[in-house]
Amino acid sequence: MGVKCRAFVAIVFILILLGSMWLHGNLADYWNTCPKAYSIKNKILSFIRVNSSDDEVAPLRVCPGQRFQVADLLAHLQAAPVSANDVLLKPYLASWDELIKFLEALGPMVGLISQEIESKTAIIRDLAQKAEKERKMKERKRTHQQSDPVLMISHNSSSDYSEINHKPSYGYTSVRSMIKWELENGLVDFHKQTNSGCRTLLRLHRALLWLQNFLLELGKDTTEGEHLRSPSDLCKETYQRTLAHHHTWWVRKAVELAFLAMPERPYFYQLVCVETQAEATLVLNRVVRAIEEVYERNEVALQEHGMLDLP
Repeated sequence: MGVKCRAFVAIVFILILLGSMWLHGNLADYWNTCPKAYSIKNKILSFIRVNSSDDEVAPLRVCPGQRFQVADLLAHLQAAPVSANDVLLKPYLASWDELIKFLEALGPMVGLISQEIESKTAIIRDLAQKAEKERKMKERKRTHQQSDPVLMISHNSSSDYSEINHKPSYGYTSVRSMIKWELENGLVDFHKQTNSGCRTLLRLHRALLWLQNFLLELGKDTTEGEHLRSPSDLCKETYQRTLAHHHTWWVRKAVELAFLAMPERPYFYQLVCVETQAEATLVLNRVVRAIEEVYERNEVALQEHGMLDLP
């Protein structure tokens, strides 16, 4: 094996090792992490709002022959907000499924990032499935008690009648119901790392801010005489002002190295089924506005419960 080949293998190995921990934060056990004072301050500075005045209907087309579909991403994002301040988890996670396909389409180096994100969505889905099984077991037990007169009398004499007809919330339906459920059941630890849904959501939340910034910058058109900047540079810059604040030096360098392999703009046009930067601006601005709505709601929910700095 030649020197160049060995060097390439070494780089890939380092990317896999460090990139797999870019959201999880495992390297913090061995190297000092960035001060937590960054988090709220930089979230405020880093969140960029899109001017919502451009309400033209963007040409969202289905692109044959590719897994990522921008129309599906937008549909999931728009289905996620519920009530005045909550987010449904099912369409939220479905949005991430599409964003994962988007990252995977950018090549194997950037695709390494998507693998870690996918592991986060799997954690929340796993917790939701376990909670649903628990709910069904309790429902069956309650039905059995109601069908047995002896058990019914015994149950009524020892507990509140309202408890029988009360259908409890088992969380994992929405972000706020998940927070409530996990706090009530002691699943959130504010001092050490756990695989709670709330901690996992926070990692996804931080990554969503980076993608919101990146897609916004990618969708910006230029004035006459200006040149469009490369997606690689935009991705690196938006990462540095958002997600990088939560990573160690080693992880930051590994991720930034992966961004060097990012394709040029024509490939992104193909991904979102457009032909020009003007069309891309319309499409991406719609996506970014939908992300903003979801992001802001989750930010408020996490902040209200002091969860923006969960370890």
